[in-house]
Amino acid sequence: MEYKFSEIEEKWKQFWADKDIYKVTKDSARPKYYVLDMFPYPSGAGLHVGHPLGYVASDIYARYKRLKGFNVLHPMGFDAFGLPAEQYAIETGTHPAITTEKAIKRYREQLDKIGFSFDWSRSVKTSDPAYYKWTQWIFLKLFGSWYNREANKAETLDSLIAKFEAEGCITWAQYDKNDHAPFTADQWKAFDHEQKEAILMNYRLAYLSYAEVNWCAALGTVLANDEIKDGKSERGGHPVERKKMRQWFLRITEYSDRLLEGLERIDWSESMKEMQRNWIGRSEGALIDFKTTSGDTLKVFTTRPDTIFGATFMVIAPEHELIDKLTTAGQKAEIDNYITYVKSRTDVERQQEKRVTGAFTGSYAINPFNGEEIPVWIAEYVLAGYGTGAIMAVPADDERDRKFAEKFGLPIVEIIDKSMYPGATIEDKVGKMINSDFLNGLEVKDAIKKILDKIEELGIGKRKVNYRQRDASYSRQRYWGEPFPIRYEIVGEPDGSFVGEGESNDIPIPLDESELPLVLPEVTSYKSTGDGKAPLANSAEWVKKGYETDIMPGYAGSSWYFLRYMDPNNPDVFAAREKMDYWQNVDLYVGGTEHAVGHLLYARLWHKFLFDLGYVGTDEPFKKLVNQGMIQGVSAFAYRLSRVFFGSPGSEIPVYPEIYVSLEIANEIKQGNISEPNRDLIKRAIEGINNEHKNSGFNFSTTQVMSLHVDISLLREDFLEIDRAKGSYRFQKFDVFICSEKGQGFVCERAVEKMSKSKYNVVNPDDVIEKYGADAFRMFEMFLGPIEQSKPWDDKGISGVYNFLRKFWRLFYADSGEWKVTNDEPTAAEYKTLHKTLKKISEDIERLGFNTCVSSFMICVNELGGFACSKKKVLEPLVIALAPFAPFITEELWSALGNRYSVHLASFPVIEEQYLVENSFDYPVSINGKVRAQVAFALDLPQEELKRQVLELEQIKKWTNGAEPRKFIFVKGKIINVVV
Repeated sequence: MEYKFSEIEEKWKQFWADKDIYKVTKDSARPKYYVLDMFPYPSGAGLHVGHPLGYVASDIYARYKRLKGFNVLHPMGFDAFGLPAEQYAIETGTHPAITTEKAIKRYREQLDKIGFSFDWSRSVKTSDPAYYKWTQWIFLKLFGSWYNREANKAETLDSLIAKFEAEGCITWAQYDKNDHAPFTADQWKAFDHEQKEAILMNYRLAYLSYAEVNWCAALGTVLANDEIKDGKSERGGHPVERKKMRQWFLRITEYSDRLLEGLERIDWSESMKEMQRNWIGRSEGALIDFKTTSGDTLKVFTTRPDTIFGATFMVIAPEHELIDKLTTAGQKAEIDNYITYVKSRTDVERQQEKRVTGAFTGSYAINPFNGEEIPVWIAEYVLAGYGTGAIMAVPADDERDRKFAEKFGLPIVEIIDKSMYPGATIEDKVGKMINSDFLNGLEVKDAIKKILDKIEELGIGKRKVNYRQRDASYSRQRYWGEPFPIRYEIVGEPDGSFVGEGESNDIPIPLDESELPLVLPEVTSYKSTGDGKAPLANSAEWVKKGYETDIMPGYAGSSWYFLRYMDPNNPDVFAAREKMDYWQNVDLYVGGTEHAVGHLLYARLWHKFLFDLGYVGTDEPFKKLVNQGMIQGVSAFAYRLSRVFFGSPGSEIPVYPEIYVSLEIANEIKQGNISEPNRDLIKRAIEGINNEHKNSGFNFSTTQVMSLHVDISLLREDFLEIDRAKGSYRFQKFDVFICSEKGQGFVCERAVEKMSKSKYNVVNPDDVIEKYGADAFRMFEMFLGPIEQSKPWDDKGISGVYNFLRKFWRLFYADSGEWKVTNDEPTAAEYKTLHKTLKKISEDIERLGFNTCVSSFMICVNELGGFACSKKKVLEPLVIALAPFAPFITEELWSALGNRYSVHLASFPVIEEQYLVENSFDYPVSINGKVRAQVAFALDLPQEELKRQVLELEQIKKWTNGAEPRKFIFVKGKIINVVV
């Protein structure tokens, strides 16, 4: 019987669906295991071969755990809100829901082809109102909660209001005078609704404030950093400026320490943990007050208060709130010009800028220790969102400050002697203090402690822990996303979108839970309104009801989806507590590193918040995290001769043939050394085109070539199939292709790159499966290398995996198609091969070493083939072990073996250690230290008998000539050395 993978796969896909064999329910009699993939955004292009890499790995592990007796939860859903569907809606008018449903259907078809064991009855999609009802519900809980630092947990606002009613805030340790004015309990009670709401907004975990955005007035929308180039929009080249827009935020900063501490209790890679630590950016230092000549106070956070005597100037962010007060009349024009420049720059551009820029405000700050006046500058390298938006600049101890001082001729005062620390850099925290008054002679670490004590003693500042992490922006001016469950109580005129443009005192009122879900309305246009309002403002009914017009960000629905899988169809709660207590948290989470400081951080925040309020029983969502590497594409490039258009300016550029040259010729052109035959081929091609297209306005270059991506489907190995290429998307029918005089065809250059449609190097898994089958595809993806590593896709290798499956099939069926499995008792060698393989596979799966598992299966099948073993007692356990990797072929063979239930519901075979005990050892036998023979001896053979047998060996006799050796060295189970 032939191995017809297409028929087998269709048959068992239908069987699994009909029998619901992957459907899982709570089963307290078995241990649980929760395996989860980061659910995908369903793009219209569907999957390429890189996407399923993590899914295949997690599926193998989930199937293995089922075989080991675990009750496995392995669901899949879709992160269905996203910008691509909205962009398509803007371009075509097609509602994003229609585009998304079509994409989900395509994804589901592809995933089913690969044979995943997902429990589709638990599937969720974030764009479903029945799902985002609970996203909105969790937002309401965040809006109605605050963080009690004393209790180190979130609580409902009721407890905060009760505190204000009983004590006010004046003596409260958590009160910060920068947030609002102090008040007594009686004053709180006397405040009106608007005043109380304004104060509470400083504590809510979901709150309204203002943040800098990239605003393009011409396009009427906010742009992401990657949509801007050189201060202008990539689309249309319109000016972009930084403006403060009203936004929703999540107060993630309150959880910074717990997010750091939790990293110590989860099984994630150290590199992933470090990414989150760096993002949170915890640092200890001092908050110091600097009086200014304008009468104001600048607050500066520094981790190096010991260097304050070397502070020779200050730098504040161009957006700093005191900029107008600090700018003198004589410096106003310069400051205004500089601020205009900075407004056209994104934060990323400002941080990456290598040029030194800045402007002097005309004001001075006063060093609180020595009374010296130091100039206050503004510069783009200081951001308003980090620290206080102001720094004390110490050019002697900071490279960036030194460059600034050198550019603008500012003093540099050395304050640390590092001569006793050879190799110490400018920013190393070592050395003895100099030119630092009472700190002189102290080591840096001692000076830091002493200055901190002094700062607090003088009342000019305090010790402070600072975080690089900012509160998370939670608003998007888009259409396709979760609506906020908020309506506004309008005070006066409706608020404007930007600071200084209209009022800003409307009061957000949470919807009652009975009003959820608040469903996205139909709109007349998917574009923003042009005044900073999101597309929902295009709905007159929506605006009339006072609803928030912004939507939640893409990470909202993905911050808790893993909980909904536990109880996906519950209409009353986001998930029943009893079911969450059973499944607890995710045991194995598989996904990409690109989510390190996005989804993974926000999911941890939401989970800790729900834990604080008692809705979940664990404070970390993901026990073990595995980041799969990328499967990279192997791109193809064709080279063409450069050409210059010399027609008159403004004239229409004609359609004209391109001249493409094979890789060998392109390399000769780049090296400036074209062979005569190839030079002649190029010359003839140019003359032919010029004769046919006279006065075209083009000149071809024979010294320069340009490359372009070629669709890899047009290649046969590295050769371009010219007839197919002509008239395809990248080529014109009349283009000219020149092959090398010595070549065998038109050669393209190949390079490993990210797999992407834009690089024309995408490999569709459907095509691979059609040619080799899903089992071969799954095993090949694992065989490419360790799951965590990135590796290029190589079609050549998959045939080896396919041939392995055919070899495995032939252990059961003869070439004639006859069934050849017998009930004969296996030999000891056959049992040893089986149990050696089972042990290796089991160990490797547990450590996620799937690539070595595939190798072990190949070795096993080769050994069994060498034994001509087709014995049921060997093959049946092997089918079970292979099932997680190749679910289709194993299901077919399991059934052929006479089993009436699915192989995926079987139990993993028991490993019989008795067959793994080695009774003999292949000893390397050396003469004077050089190996001359390899001979197997029983491990229990007495040494004297072993010596006798060794000396009787013909290959040893020729070195000893039958004489007694000078020495006989024997180490059991390791070596034999004869010294003659």
